[in-house]
Amino acid sequence: MIDYTHILSIHYVGSQWTLDGDSYSGLTWLSNTPKPTQAELDALWESTKATLQTEQAQRQRAAAYVAEADPLFFKAQRGEATMEEWQSKVAEIKTRYPKA
Repeated sequence: MIDYTHILSIHYVGSQWTLDGDSYSGLTWLSNTPKPTQAELDALWESTKATLQTEQAQRQRAAAYVAEADPLFFKAQRGEATMEEWQSKVAEIKTRYPKA
């Protein structure tokens, strides 16, 4: 299902609009610029999904780095682990949460 809220939020930053429901018919355009057509918005859906997936991966990676990789880094700094262990953990996290 196409998410018009995300499309508009990502691709029409600064524009003002309201959306009643989930469909294009509920879009009220409040900006002085021309209202995008449904076809224009639909064409942006694939790139919007990719952007959302990348943002989610970045959030997941950040949390995993703090919980898993950072402690290894500090252990490596103290000589209690190796830098290779830390680098391996970072690579594992990147594999676990790939960007789109």
